[in-house]
Amino acid sequence: MEDLLNLDVSPYTDRIIAEYIWIGGSGTDVRSKSRTISKPVEHPSELPKWNYDGSSTGQAPGEDSEVILHPQAIFKDPFRGGNNILVICDAYTPQGEPIPTNKRAKAAEIFSDPKVVAQVPWFGIEQEYTLLQPNVNWPLGWPVGGYPGPQGPYYCGAGADKSFGRDISDAHYKACLYAGINISGTNGEVMPGQWEFQVGPSVGIEAGDHIWCARYLLERITEQAGVVLTLDPKPIEGDWNGAGCHTNYSTITMREDGGFEVIKKAILNLSLRHKEHISAYGEGNERRLTGKHETASINQFSWGVANRGCSIRVGRDTEKAGKGYLEDRRPASNMDPYTVTGLLAETTILWEPSLEAEALAAQKLALNV
Repeated sequence: MEDLLNLDVSPYTDRIIAEYIWIGGSGTDVRSKSRTISKPVEHPSELPKWNYDGSSTGQAPGEDSEVILHPQAIFKDPFRGGNNILVICDAYTPQGEPIPTNKRAKAAEIFSDPKVVAQVPWFGIEQEYTLLQPNVNWPLGWPVGGYPGPQGPYYCGAGADKSFGRDISDAHYKACLYAGINISGTNGEVMPGQWEFQVGPSVGIEAGDHIWCARYLLERITEQAGVVLTLDPKPIEGDWNGAGCHTNYSTITMREDGGFEVIKKAILNLSLRHKEHISAYGEGNERRLTGKHETASINQFSWGVANRGCSIRVGRDTEKAGKGYLEDRRPASNMDPYTVTGLLAETTILWEPSLEAEALAAQKLALNV
């Protein structure tokens, strides 16, 4: 079996295997299936559209179950190697309308707006995740039905009693690099059995494509390792950190001289649309955003410099340089990256509050302090 899985077929055929990947009915699960392509391709436009049974993924009724896949981004396949590829797709009805779980279509519309294009929005996304022992729904490295020692030694820790799942994190890191994902780092997280990888800086819609492909790779690697992956924002109740997907964001005017004032204006806009963002930032996020464990309260918007207990954090380097980026700490680990990145661009570039609302928000946030 191992010999066949590693078989190099390239000397015998130009045909390749394309793994079409899409987001399932829950909005967080990834689905995929394979097809043979006659020759290597370089751009998604060279690939045919495909379809799947949406009634089996919770995305279409049985009497009209066909959902159409549109190829959108290509990555190299680290599992099959060679010229084989992974294809990130979004999903449409046969009439060409995006289905409800297709969040990419709306994000692509936002990122193609000339005002957004001119601002060259950058994103750096910190994806936290938790590894679980199979069959028991309990974190990797924890005694079954019991608890490890309190948090403290596990964050970026080393040692058999502190680090659980490093081989999975490292395998995923290399798979992402091979695939062409813009992964920028990894680390062990505060709760034992929890890890993080970072993707970016990525421009516009690319951020969502890269995160979804990285999530797919992680699902496949944990599948091979016999470990369960969860993106639940609070997998263990009690005095344990939750799992977020902190999203770092900047526009070209934020990165230029005088950018700190632009960042403050962006924060003001974000404060006025706090409820809209929270409602789209992941299921179960209320269990994580409690005001404890390095989070802000889900009900109150806040910002601060170097404060990890705020909704929006600004780094010391940004404050000192007078330009840079902001970090939105509200998104949950199971957030849709297309939704979050699109909302950030929409709220800070396209959306304009009323003068009255802006004045009240500015006074409340004390943005001049």
